[in-house]
Amino acid sequence: EVQLVESGGGLVQPGESLTLSCAASGFTFSSYHMSWVRQAPGKALEWVSTIYTDNRPSYADSVEGRFTISRDNAKNTVYLQMNSLKSEDTALYKCVTGSRWNLGDRGQGTQVTVSS
Repeated sequence: EVQLVESGGGLVQPGESLTLSCAASGFTFSSYHMSWVRQAPGKALEWVSTIYTDNRPSYADSVEGRFTISRDNAKNTVYLQMNSLKSEDTALYKCVTGSRWNLGDRGQGTQVTVSS
């Protein structure tokens, strides 16, 4: 059974940073592209970033240059380093198996709130 457990969310002020983690189990982590998506209240699900099995990253335009995705295959964990956070980054962030165009299983999510 695929399990994805996110952590690291919280309440921060604009301009601050957070690092999200996603611990994966139940599948061969190193063989999967991994992504982060987010959903703000009343808005559609938004793809944020993908890290491919070859460690190549891809980002949405809205986070390019501010967010960094990485993975540790030894720990079955994917990370999302978020810098220069803005109020519009406020959302429930979820870890997902697969790439942007082929999203699979999702975790329960971790809430990120950016507010002064």
